[in-house]
Amino acid sequence: MKVFIYFISFFAPFVLMAQSLEQEIQSYRDRQIQEMAKDEFGPLRKDQVEYVTFYPAKRDYVVTAEVEQLFNEPTFRMPTYDGTSNEYRRYGLLSFELNGKEHRLTAYQRMALFQNSTYKNHLFVPFMDSTTGETSYEGGRYLDLSISDIEDGKITIDFNRAYNPYCAYSNGYRCPQPPKDNVLDAAIEAGEKKYQGPKNERNVNKSTAKNFNDFEKSLINDADQNSLMHVYQITDERESAVLKRPSEDIKFDDPLLDRLAARMLLTVRAPEHRGVGIAGPQVGISKNVIWVQRLDKKGEPFEFYLNPKIIWRSKLTRLGAEGCLSIPDLKQDVKRSYAIKLQHIDRRGNVKEELIEGFTAVIFQHEVDHLYGILFPDRIEESHRLEFEPLKGKVEFMVPKGSIRP
Repeated sequence: MKVFIYFISFFAPFVLMAQSLEQEIQSYRDRQIQEMAKDEFGPLRKDQVEYVTFYPAKRDYVVTAEVEQLFNEPTFRMPTYDGTSNEYRRYGLLSFELNGKEHRLTAYQRMALFQNSTYKNHLFVPFMDSTTGETSYEGGRYLDLSISDIEDGKITIDFNRAYNPYCAYSNGYRCPQPPKDNVLDAAIEAGEKKYQGPKNERNVNKSTAKNFNDFEKSLINDADQNSLMHVYQITDERESAVLKRPSEDIKFDDPLLDRLAARMLLTVRAPEHRGVGIAGPQVGISKNVIWVQRLDKKGEPFEFYLNPKIIWRSKLTRLGAEGCLSIPDLKQDVKRSYAIKLQHIDRRGNVKEELIEGFTAVIFQHEVDHLYGILFPDRIEESHRLEFEPLKGKVEFMVPKGSIRP
């Protein structure tokens, strides 16, 4: 009897700890799912919650990591699965032991959030492991940590809280791709598993669109609609900050859109710097508006687009020379998807979608990049980190004689 009582008293704390962890993680997961499913514009529908599954919570996957903080780190653009990228900076290296082996992950700070006091301590840890593509999402999983939780150079990492990016459930999101440095040689059988439900198309939330702010109004109204606008240059520090800042959706019925559209069109067609496209940030307007010359249409007209999003890009890429009105005296070869699917809002507020290919698709990619603060030299740097297989001799392309060359 004494032996039995000793057994119970010895193991009871461990049982309670396990129950506590399971309850804590279950509560965390419930909140996470409810947050995603409650919004009609979110990635997950209410009737799809049953397809979200998790590994059992295990204390073995709660580890203590040594933090090696990195200083004077340059910013870089982390590619996203929608073909764009976001600006990040490495914060530190997290070294820990798991199942008898040493591992290391890099923690990042997203620059767009770093300026916000609410997120100034946020650390983003995207990773892949041996379960990726098997029992967990093929695009990897994410962890959220906080600088405020670092004590004496150490931080707790709970892999039971690893979660899938929104891209696991729905198209139309900008989910970062875990860098090669964050691919673990281990099976992390903790956190969220691969989503098994139907994949959604992201609903367009037109209510988040905004009107022009006072500064933008002043730029648009500083001359009549028959006047050119100043083209912002990367060589000017103040203007460069605008060019590298993500833009916002604009309300389709803003009363100043017509004047802005007219002035932007004059600017892109000006003989001294004639181009085939121009984006809002290039004239100091941080709103999602672009002009594109439709070289794929009869008469090669210029067309104005509101809130354009590229929701699909072909794996097939092309290499071609590009220049930019905002980057003087520079022209370089850039790899771009050969075909895209474009989504935008018309002047009546309707959502439109279109498949575009060839050189016109390149123009759209260049201009939409401007709306995310991405310049074409960023694309060149990004392509150096990727591997491509040339198709020369495997696929033969041709176009009717006299056609516009892609």
